[in-house]
Amino acid sequence: MTLVKRNSSLFPTFSSIFDDFFTNDWGLKNSPLATVPAVNIREDENAFAVELAAPGKNKEDFNINLDHNVLTISSESKNEKEEKEANYTRREFSYSSFQRSFVLPNSVDSDKISASYENGVLHITIPKKEEAKKKPVRTIEIA
Repeated sequence: MTLVKRNSSLFPTFSSIFDDFFTNDWGLKNSPLATVPAVNIREDENAFAVELAAPGKNKEDFNINLDHNVLTISSESKNEKEEKEANYTRREFSYSSFQRSFVLPNSVDSDKISASYENGVLHITIPKKEEAKKKPVRTIEIA
């Protein structure tokens, strides 16, 4: 699986100005409104391992779908808190959502994808098909 960071080569300066403006000047860089969880992807000879950092969530908050070799991870959570005192009522709402999608190579065994959530990290294992696994070098004798 290859990850490619999108960069506008047509107008790189223009793109950079807007990225800086919206992530720094407006303070959205660390805001929950602009948060997309970090993802680590590891590959070995047997599988791809995806780790998505999403602390504070429950496993029920996640949806993982596979449609035409596109793996989509999404989450949506809403919290409402209300405190009543003698003279006032205080209500706080919070809402967070994200969606990440990855195009999987044809070499994966999509029927055996598994996921778990532990200590704030969503772990997804995407096994490779047997024929896609790297085979050791074989020496062929000359007759």
